[in-house]
Amino acid sequence: VAERADKGPLEGILEYTEDPIVSSDIVRSAYSSIFDSELTMVIDGRLVKVVTWYDNEWGYSNRCVDLAERVLTGLAQPVG
Repeated sequence: VAERADKGPLEGILEYTEDPIVSSDIVRSAYSSIFDSELTMVIDGRLVKVVTWYDNEWGYSNRCVDLAERVLTGLAQPVG
């Protein structure tokens, strides 16, 4: 599911990886979250432990830019 999500409406926001990564690998990542498929697991057949990585400052800044672009695009549209 996560692998497909990063190709759909969450493209550019969510990234899926099968590669082993560490925190230094995601510094300055523009994604809000990087889904770590290697560390995500099912526990006792009913609990899912999801591991994601993120650079809170850089990812957040990129989402602010996305929002500003959407606002400016909306302002450029004629009303009515």
